[in-house]
Formats: sequence, C-alpha cells, structure tokens
Amino acid sequence: MSSSTSSASQDEAKRVVFDDPHGAAGNMQEAEVTRVRTLRGGWRWALVAATAATILLCINQQFSLRFFVGYTQLNTEYFYLLIALMLPFTFLIFPGTERAPLDRIPWYDLVLFVATFAASLMLMSNVRKAAEAGWEFGGAPNTVIAAGLVMWVLLMEALRRTGGWSLLLSVLPFTVYPLFAEAGWLGPFRGTQSTLEQATAYHVLSGESLLGIPIQAFADTVIGFLVFGTALMMTGAGKFFINLAFALCGTFRGGAAKVCIFASGLLGMMSGSIISNVLTAGTMTIPVMKKSGFRASYAGAIEACASTGAVLAPPVMGATAFVIAQFLNVSYADVAVAAIIPAALYYVGLFMQVDAYAARHKLKGIPRAELPRIMDTIKDGWYYVFVIALLIVMLLYFKRESHAPFYATALLLVLNQLFSKDTRWTLATIGKFLEVNGRTFVELVGILAGCGLLIGAFSMTGVVSSLANDLLHIAGDNAFLLLGMCALTSLVLGLGLTTTACYIFLAILVAPALEKLGLNRMAVHMFIFYWGMLSSITPPVAIASFAAAGIAGSPAMKTGWESMWVGSIIYFLPFFFVLNPALVLQGPSPYLAGLGLMGLAAFGTLFICGGIQGYQPFVGDLRAAGALEWPIRLLLVIGGFVVATPGGGIMPLSQWQVTLLGLAILAPTILITLLLVRRQSPLPNGLRVP
Repeated sequence: MSSSTSSASQDEAKRVVFDDPHGAAGNMQEAEVTRVRTLRGGWRWALVAATAATILLCINQQFSLRFFVGYTQLNTEYFYLLIALMLPFTFLIFPGTERAPLDRIPWYDLVLFVATFAASLMLMSNVRKAAEAGWEFGGAPNTVIAAGLVMWVLLMEALRRTGGWSLLLSVLPFTVYPLFAEAGWLGPFRGTQSTLEQATAYHVLSGESLLGIPIQAFADTVIGFLVFGTALMMTGAGKFFINLAFALCGTFRGGAAKVCIFASGLLGMMSGSIISNVLTAGTMTIPVMKKSGFRASYAGAIEACASTGAVLAPPVMGATAFVIAQFLNVSYADVAVAAIIPAALYYVGLFMQVDAYAARHKLKGIPRAELPRIMDTIKDGWYYVFVIALLIVMLLYFKRESHAPFYATALLLVLNQLFSKDTRWTLATIGKFLEVNGRTFVELVGILAGCGLLIGAFSMTGVVSSLANDLLHIAGDNAFLLLGMCALTSLVLGLGLTTTACYIFLAILVAPALEKLGLNRMAVHMFIFYWGMLSSITPPVAIASFAAAGIAGSPAMKTGWESMWVGSIIYFLPFFFVLNPALVLQGPSPYLAGLGLMGLAAFGTLFICGGIQGYQPFVGDLRAAGALEWPIRLLLVIGGFVVATPGGGIMPLSQWQVTLLGLAILAPTILITLLLVRRQSPLPNGLRVP
C-alpha cells in the first residue's frame, strides 16, 4: 500500500472530534434527558464564571489555601456554596418540557434560577448556626424551614430535568416517606415518623441527606477528576489513544473490533463516561468495523460493550466509584485498586469474544500500511503517558486522590503548551474548557443532590437495620438466594435509574443484609455497582447499545440483544468476586490469590467465549462438529463457567474441587471436538488441521 494511503488513514483519524468528551447526550453521569439548551451571551459567561469559581473553591478546600482571609469555611458551607453556584443552572440548561424553547430562556426558568440561588445562600448562611444549635433535629427558625422547603421542591424538579421522570418517581416517594413512616401498610419499611418541619430541617441541614455522601463525593474528588478528564480530551488525548489502538491491534484478525475495545478502554479509563465513549470512539471504530466485514449490529454491540468498561476501569472511573468510596469510608484509590482485576477480566473476555467471532467468520485485520506507525504515535503523544503515570503514582503510592487530578492536570497543560502545536490552548479554549466542565457539574449536582435525600430519608427513619434482618429472614440466610435477589433488583432498578441512584438505593437497602452474612464489604458494593450499570447494555433501556446503533445504522433492539451476547462475561463477574474477594484484592494475600484466580477465570472465559461464538481457539470452527455443534457449545460454556468460578468461602466445594470438576467437563468435550473437527476439515493438500 502506498504512503498516500497511510496518509489518508491518518487524515481520517484526525477528522474525529474530541473537543467535548461528554457529548450531547451523555456526561459523566448518563441521564434520560438529551434535550439541552446551549447558553449564549451573558448566560454562557455566567456559567463559565460559576465553573471557574467552583474549581477554585475545590482547590482552596482540598489544598487548604485559605482564600477567605481570617475565615475558616466549614465543609457544609463549602458544599452549599457549590450547590449555589451550580444547581441554579439546571433550570437554564435543561428545558422543563419537550415543547420548551431551546433558543431562549423562558421567564419561569429564570424564576427557578433565582429561587434556587436565594434558597442556597439562605441555607448556607445558617448552616453554621444549625451545626452549633442542632437545628437538624428541631428548633430551626421558620425562615430556614421555608428556605428548606423551597430547596426540597426545587431539588425534585432539578432531578426530573437531569435524570428524567423515572428517576424522579423513584426518588420522590422515599424523600417524603419519613412523613408517614409509622403507617401500618409499610410492613418491614415501618420506622420513626417525622413532622414536615423535622424532615425538612434534617434534609437540608444535616450531613446525611442533601449534604450527604453523594455531594461530599462530588465536592471532594469528582470535581478534580472531571477537570482532568476534560483537559485530557481537549489536549488531543482521544486522537492519541485511538491511533495507539490502531497501531497496536489493527493487524490482528478482526483487528478493527480489537482496536475498538482497546481504544474505548483507554478513552474510558480517562473519562469515566459510557455514552461519551460511544459518541467519540464509536464514530471512528464502528465504520471501520463495518468496512472490515462485521455486520452493523455486531459492530455497534462491540462498541457499546467496550465503552461500558469506562465506568469499570481505573484510574478515572464513573461518579459512582467516588460515591462507593464515601459509603465505605475508604480512599478512592482503594476502590480503583479493587476494580483492576474485574475490569481486566471484562476486557479479556471481550477480546476473546471478538477473536472467536473473527475466526469463525474469517475476518482479517487491517493492512499495516493503512495504520498509524507506533513510533510516530508515541512521539506525538508521549506526555499523555507521563501524565497518567503521575496520576496513578499519586493515587496508589501517595494516597492523595483529592490532589492527584489537579497536579496531573497542571502538568498536562504545561507539557501540552510546550510540546504540542496543534492542541495548544488559547483564551477561547479555556472558555470552552470551563463551559464543558460547567455543563457536566450542573448535571451531576442535579442528580447527586437529589439522590442524597434518599440516604437522609432512611437515616431519619432508622429502618435500614431492621430491613436487613427482614431480607435475611426471607432468604433463609442463604447467601446465593440473597445475591440472586440483589442482582435481579439491581438490574430492574438500573433500567429506570442512573447507575449512581441505583447504587445508592441498594447500598442502603440490600448491602447491609449481604454484609451480615459475612461477605466482604468491598465485594458487596462492587457487586451492586456492576449489576446496577448493566442496564447500559441490557434491553429494554440499553442506552449505550442504542447510541452505538445510531452510529452503526442498525436496529436499536437488535444491537441491544447483540450487546448482551458479546458482553455476557460481565453478568458472571460480580458473582465471582463476591464468592472470593481476592478478585477485588481483598482478604489475606490478596495479590497472589487474586492473580491466581484471575488466571483461572481467564482460562475458563476462553471456553465460555468459544462456546458462545461457535469457534474454540486451538480447536477450530465448531460447525465442523455437525449435529453435535450446539451440545458441544453448551458443554464448553458450562465447563468454562465452572473453571472460572472461585471455590471455597460460601461455596460448598474447595477451589481444587471446583477446578477439577470444570476440567472433567472440558477435557472430554475438547477431545471429542478435536476428533470431529479434524475429521471434517481437510485442507486441499490432504492435511487435516484444526
């Protein structure tokens, strides 16, 4: 292939737009709402200024810079200041109805903007007195209660606009639940009842509700990582990651799909957003996959599954991971480390699926001449690797998760200004950077603040401990039954809620019951997290699959079902790491045990993928087995699943017994398959090979 072809391929890569990694329909936290209003003129500059103030306030708080001379700001005052800066813009950016204008701001949205800002300032100015006098438990002045009621109503409207009707209808009943918590018809949900004044004061003044775990996670760590992710993409890292993926994986069989998995994994590790991953990487990878011979729905499914790993893969996971850290009262670095092996197994499973599919359908790689050269790619973007290394060292070695993204962002911007001509920032770039971050902050605050009221409601009623006992009674102390109930509940809730809202629900209601059975806390919360985010590839919602289908030009539901098929390993993984928490690097000798279990799980996954796709590596195309093809595929899936399953713990069999049982299923199946495939797959020269 001529050099002009290589140049054309490079030019095609350059045409992918990475200015806004969050896309039009998905920010850090995916919501149902996709109609958003672009602010112009003075309102745009107001958002830019509010975002700059938010970032500076976060830096001041995390680095103790004392911007406020002679005044020490309480954490609750800091939280309310962030809410006052960001929450009012919810009503400007997200229209109230489908018929609301997008080219101008209606008067009622301006009223809501002013009311939110005023209520936030009123509560912020009284939160110090509230802490001193214990107003969250009673005795708050009527003016504070009135401001709290206004804030409560506005939060629910902000939740509807950012998360959609399903999120509002799921959260609202629970926020008012303390008002009638002693009603007999509530059964196991009966708890301590509060008056309207008591509930309002607790919701808006205590550190357990509006100012609780979700907003604390946002204020302490999410802001910094969002800033880093946006800076990374706006300095051209997206182009670097995609070119690197093409250079490393493009020539393999089914290379276009493997590029998709690798590129989406790299992009997702930095953005933490599923939908933005689909909308950025997908515009480049899906057309190349289709051109390479993958059918449209399968290409869309691969991109959806690869992008779903964005919230699973460290160092920058989705917003839910930061909430998990707050719930468990551990550092974000601990959550990121726990996610390493499950994320690796997920992507290994995707690679195996794609490889088996490509082998069965005889799909070749992309000619080397059409791909970027590795050394040229690294030469252009070496400093991204350096910056990411700094972030990881600060997270894992120095344990400074609140400082790490700011240091990494500062280094990135300095290196970008020094060594990049194409993506060097100007004043206009800084304005765009702040606007992109601002829109993301606004959406996240709208969702996280509203979901915080969930925690406050259950904290007020004291129902959580009794509910855990009731769940254990229903399950008969059977861990497997309770895990199955939890998985099903997570999946159903995930169909209507954002991942973070779903996680918060179950972390309050179900996690305590699982923990009482003696299961590892980190494994339990990761289990809930995984099952809650599965709705992104599971119909009928399958938001990632539908976004990929739009790019691929394939039927949405067909792409959703294909995504379940391609990403099927993710439905098993949560059970694996609950059975043995070494897979989330917990327990005695976690690293040695975790690596051993990871090897077994990867080995078992090889056969699971072979059975699913109908091509077993090192054996051949299972269609050659004739009438026995489907029985063999089923046995491969079962045997692979058994081998991959950790033994011991709550399992009645030890690790050796489980592994030997799996091998007892796989060994004769592979032997019979080899004989059938070799007998029916002769080459023209008479030789017989797999």
